[in-house]
Amino acid sequence: MYKSMLRNKCGIEVISITENIGGDIYGGLIERIIEWMDEFYSIRLAEDVTRGMTENALRGNFQASPALGYKVEQKGKPPVIVPDQAEIVKLIFDKYTGSTMGFYEIARYLNSLGLKTRTGGEFEARGVRYIIQNPIYKGYLRWNRSDANSKKLKDKSEWIIRKGNFEAIIPEEAWNLANERLEREYHPRGGVAISMRRHWLSGLVKCSACGATLSTSVQKDSRYGRTYINFQCYRYLKGKCSSNHRISEKKLVPLILNALQEDMGKSYIEYEYAPATSLSSDTCLYEEQMQKLELKEKRIKEAYLDGVDTLEEYKENKKLLEKERAALEEKLKSRPAEPEPVNMPGRIRGVYDIVSSEKYSTEEKHAAITSVVSKIVFDRENKEISIHYYA
Repeated sequence: MYKSMLRNKCGIEVISITENIGGDIYGGLIERIIEWMDEFYSIRLAEDVTRGMTENALRGNFQASPALGYKVEQKGKPPVIVPDQAEIVKLIFDKYTGSTMGFYEIARYLNSLGLKTRTGGEFEARGVRYIIQNPIYKGYLRWNRSDANSKKLKDKSEWIIRKGNFEAIIPEEAWNLANERLEREYHPRGGVAISMRRHWLSGLVKCSACGATLSTSVQKDSRYGRTYINFQCYRYLKGKCSSNHRISEKKLVPLILNALQEDMGKSYIEYEYAPATSLSSDTCLYEEQMQKLELKEKRIKEAYLDGVDTLEEYKENKKLLEKERAALEEKLKSRPAEPEPVNMPGRIRGVYDIVSSEKYSTEEKHAAITSVVSKIVFDRENKEISIHYYA
């Protein structure tokens, strides 16, 4: 293509020193044969490389760039854990499985702590989602997930996922729990929100036996033009829970409304602070970062004394660490005090007025109840529910 452009548009001929071909029609024919053989070789080489990488992936060998939390110390060897980064990964999974925080909230939370990605950038929602989805954190390797050129995701049947010969950062049960939530709640851009598809209680009601979410199903009666919504334990539907928690919307909603009505009449309701406002974990992270700074200061001093760094390099490194220390100390000083107690019965009353009214949409009801309720545990055997509040 480029030779044609040079010849036809610029009047320039390309001459090969190693392949002395004449300029007549026979030379042109030989030139095209050589080019075809080169292209054939290139295609065969690409196929051989792909075949070799596929075989390598099937054996569980690592052959990709290391994800956050891992590094490759020696080519051809399994990745090893980077402790600092592994703590960030654990924090992401803890927030996603132990709270109602979504990808955007977790990304903002990590950035507020001054934590960085593997490349030193700020966290984004899509990066958090990628970490949650990546099986490397439970000790599995994933290959052939997307097209190398277009970057488009391939069908899951083409993916290769194998147990790797390296240490996992997240226990497999915790990884599965996070991805079960992801499968239930995540909808791609342009999709329909869960609350619009099903019910304003979607994602909130939990099985008392295994703790899994009660998913919704819709049944339509064409004879009478009616629609029925039922709730059932997600793990029970998968055969992973032995306790049947099936209940219809018409029975479940009155139970919850009655419980809300009782609670809003009480003088005091026990509640927890949302993870995003909990200060203890944040303070621990800041203190850990302070300890790491002390280690860095010790290392740069040793490097200077050992003659590895010059005096100017030592001063520059020390100045950078002092700047980082000042920023951390400022964050510690600006930490707010523990939140003031809230009037939870009053907040419940406001939520009850919304969810019990027909004037509000499914989305508005869902937003209202999730503003104070973290989960609702349903015990079918005893016909009881337990509502967990947060502020």
